[in-house]
Amino acid sequence: MERKHSGNMRNHVQMEQIQIDGMRVEGRNPVLEAFRAGKTIDRLFVQEHLSDGPIRTILREAKKTDAIVQFLPKERLDQMSESGHHQGVIASVAAYEYAEVEDLLAVAAEKNEPPFLILLDEIEDPHNLGAIIRTANLAGAHGVIIPKRRAATLTATAAKASAGAIYHTRVAKVTNLTNTIKELKEQGLWFVCADMNGESMYDLSLTGPIGLVIGNEGSGVSRLVKESCDFCAAIPMRGDIDSLNASVSCGVLAYEIVRQRMMAAK
Repeated sequence: MERKHSGNMRNHVQMEQIQIDGMRVEGRNPVLEAFRAGKTIDRLFVQEHLSDGPIRTILREAKKTDAIVQFLPKERLDQMSESGHHQGVIASVAAYEYAEVEDLLAVAAEKNEPPFLILLDEIEDPHNLGAIIRTANLAGAHGVIIPKRRAATLTATAAKASAGAIYHTRVAKVTNLTNTIKELKEQGLWFVCADMNGESMYDLSLTGPIGLVIGNEGSGVSRLVKESCDFCAAIPMRGDIDSLNASVSCGVLAYEIVRQRMMAAK
């Protein structure tokens, strides 16, 4: 469980990036009931220095889940609150339920197709997440995998950006992307990540059971995740700037995978 205190400036920067986006529960009893009802809570925001019985009970429930806990000053919770009666606790609830990685593989098996998964390494913009889910659906990917921490989640903004694809494409959330890649390799998948210093995507064979890894909007794919991949694929660029938006990069590479799969099937 992650606990961050208000004295840390980095915490404030991260807070500005969090999209609660209307999918929230405020107040001690509503938050406690949300946990007990099995709602998928991505983040729990608790007023710092509170340690009474109801708060301790909520924190115990949070420990049973994947919820990330952040401790914030009352003034910050006041700014985040819609009701004005947060009672020292606000929960950010996922707009949609997450799947398991095994569910994504089951979709491929049901369609009698080699698995095609899209893995996102710390994509922070919910608009990008939604656009990628939309691309995944249209390209025939069997699901999207996102990390638990430091990443956009299934908020209403992501759902809207997906143009309805979120209803049809499963999204799994994992604790460690590197470990997930390792486990999927044992099931026959191989992995290619988007990297401007990699080989041209036109020079790579992108068929078979495959995982496409797309990195953070600013820093790209992290070192450990990149080292876990089998290949790095670069998108040829002829313009004056050196990078594409993360969701656009995903679309270009995903459809090169689609093209190669179609050619291989002929």
